[in-house]
Amino acid sequence: MKQILAAAAFLTVTACAMAQTGTTKPATKPVTKPAAKPATPKPVTGGGLKTLKDSVSYAAGVGAANYLISYYKEQGGFDIDPTIAAAALKELLEGKPGKMDNQLCGTVLNKAFMMEQEKKSGPILAAGRQFLEQNKNKPGVKTTPSGLQYEVITAGSGITPTANDTFVCHYRGTLLDGTQFDASYDRGEPLKLGVSQVIRGWTEGLQLMSVGSKYKFYIPNELAYGPMGQGQIPGGAMLVFEVELLDVLRQGHQ
Repeated sequence: MKQILAAAAFLTVTACAMAQTGTTKPATKPVTKPAAKPATPKPVTGGGLKTLKDSVSYAAGVGAANYLISYYKEQGGFDIDPTIAAAALKELLEGKPGKMDNQLCGTVLNKAFMMEQEKKSGPILAAGRQFLEQNKNKPGVKTTPSGLQYEVITAGSGITPTANDTFVCHYRGTLLDGTQFDASYDRGEPLKLGVSQVIRGWTEGLQLMSVGSKYKFYIPNELAYGPMGQGQIPGGAMLVFEVELLDVLRQGHQ
């Protein structure tokens, strides 16, 4: 709704000397234009909409429907039953107890999103698992109980970080097909972060290294970003990292 504010216009007349009488003409008083009243929106008529309340109610319903379509149908891939969705909306607007509380609704939606992402990432998951199954038999590749695979490129002789320490390293991360998604080498600045502040595959792998070493990590999706993915990393992707541990900063000595 647009408001129109009228500008106050001031007209000032300079006093002029009158030759015949010597008197002065009084200045004209300022004139202020009254502000225009904001227009009242007219209700949309037709289709059962007769009042402003009808129009607002319909507009709110359109907003809710657009959210359901864009977030749940298009992004989530869910098949939404409009009758059930409308019943839930009606219950909440009328202040009635729903069939599910907010916590249960969140649990259901999260599980549904995970299942949908796993379905979409099926081919990527299968390719990663097949690669890891073959890769674990290659000379020099070791596998931990969690499923992390690693290869020692250069052995270091420095200290080994713990979960409470901060590490400093250079790294390069690629997908299974060799596509690079991140690299500190390209930025010219090493990564400095807490050992427990990174993905699980890194947290475990870093604690196998010593300063001065360079490892190659083969990280299954369960130890990386899982079925949801992250940025350029698709859901279900296993990741390959070359990690060069430059330094370890003990807690309290950073």
